Amino acid sequence: MKSLLLAGAAALTLALASPAMAQDIKPGGTMTVTYKDDVSTLDPAIGYDWQNWSMIKSLFDGLMDYKPGTTELVPDLAESFEVSADGLTYTFKLRHGVKFHNGRELKAADVKYSLDRVVQPETQSPGAGFFDSIQGFEDVSKGKAKELSGIETPDDYTVVFRLTRPDAPFLHKMALNFSHVVPKEEVEKYGADFGKHPVGTGAFKMTEWTLGQRIVFERNPDYFHKGLPHLDKIVFEVGQEPVVALLRLQRGEVDIAGDGIPPAKFLEVTQDPAYKGLIIQGSQLHTGYITMNVKAKPFDDVRVRQAVNMAINKDRIIRIINGRAKPANQPLPPSMPGYAADYKGYAYDVEGAKKLMAEAGQGSGFTTDLYVANTDPQPRIAQAIQQDLAQIGIKAEIKALAQANVIAAGGDEKQSTMIWSGGMAWIADFPDPSNFYGPILGCGGAVPGGWNWSWYCNEDLDKRAAEADAIADPAKTAEREAKWRDIFLDVMKDAPWAPVFNEQRYTIRSERMGGDDALFVDPVHIPVNYDNVYTKDAQ
Repeated sequence: MKSLLLAGAAALTLALASPAMAQDIKPGGTMTVTYKDDVSTLDPAIGYDWQNWSMIKSLFDGLMDYKPGTTELVPDLAESFEVSADGLTYTFKLRHGVKFHNGRELKAADVKYSLDRVVQPETQSPGAGFFDSIQGFEDVSKGKAKELSGIETPDDYTVVFRLTRPDAPFLHKMALNFSHVVPKEEVEKYGADFGKHPVGTGAFKMTEWTLGQRIVFERNPDYFHKGLPHLDKIVFEVGQEPVVALLRLQRGEVDIAGDGIPPAKFLEVTQDPAYKGLIIQGSQLHTGYITMNVKAKPFDDVRVRQAVNMAINKDRIIRIINGRAKPANQPLPPSMPGYAADYKGYAYDVEGAKKLMAEAGQGSGFTTDLYVANTDPQPRIAQAIQQDLAQIGIKAEIKALAQANVIAAGGDEKQSTMIWSGGMAWIADFPDPSNFYGPILGCGGAVPGGWNWSWYCNEDLDKRAAEADAIADPAKTAEREAKWRDIFLDVMKDAPWAPVFNEQRYTIRSERMGGDDALFVDPVHIPVNYDNVYTKDAQ
């Protein structure tokens, strides 16, 4: 076997330590974070929105993770790994002594159980498709088997993955929430309610969840990364309107306004010298888009979908959010490998859109639903989209719901027609173009509970995507990126989406919170790397 990386535990702990100097950080203290909506679940197999993403990452761990504030992969539950020369076998050696929150030591069988559970159809995991390169995936996904034949556990501290094809982003997938490890006994104890009673190996353990009010995390004293977390406790207060949350932060009652700076207050706050150094801006691998259910009439006609693309005034929408974005014309954001910089996309052309509508037999228009998250500015963006669509005869009835309910509608083929993804828009799980295809545009994501809200399934593109990901040789990176570029341009010909913008992220923190800026706009632990931030006034 060809060894690509062997990292010792000491080196790993150093890599995962907070960027701040250890002597500057006093452990302890409580951080308060606010959100408008409650969290839907803290089950890593199911949770898949920006709000619960970093919360789950603080409760659970995977074989791999990223250095704080970066997209650099490092081992986590694994202390080392090897990859065979043909790219088909990955062998991970686990750390000894890692404990679940219930006190039991984590073993290799737990890793296998957790992955088997994710891909089983009854779990309805939106991340199941990430693991389609593991041997046995097809049989499990079709209900013909309960276990992935490609995962072996020769001893308590060794996990071997055997793949059906080389899979270039496989190590990134081992850092996803979906591959985080759960204890079988706790899942069986709570069943479908495990997401409300999460038990992992993470830096924090959940000690309270009062629905509609608050969730409390407390330090895990047995955490295997020595010195982490820095905080004793995190209190997530839900049901907080963003404007109220901002006022409370200004009064020193809140440390992180989880929903960000309210648009109505954005210019006032960002131009106030009192908040200099507390407002953090960061780029993110993000695209906001409108989905159209290609299985529902009249969106089963590509001309209607193309007309929608041509009807959206993106510049006007960006003005609604104070210019905090750039117009998008394709699924990939500009900083993602495979982005087609020379692609012009669908121009804003109302008359051209009307012509396409007439050709599709929809010259008189039609009525449809437009789902949107109910947190400002999303309803106002939806109203702008509604006005744009009205110009070509589409009467969109806005359904503004809590984020979790919009996500549920998107995963229901019979319920969703159009969805504005804002507030839930795609931010890369890992920095690879494949992540903008499989879960949100690939056939594997077009399943109940999935995130392919357009229900778009192009088997030819799925095949080409698999071929692109089979190019695991770093010397052929340019070839792989070119293949992904062509795939996304062909997606745009079918127009299951209307891409709208690529957004910048802004976060505001209280004066008492410490940590590098990158921890508060972490590209992977979205929105905040809770494990590594700290309070300056800890005693």
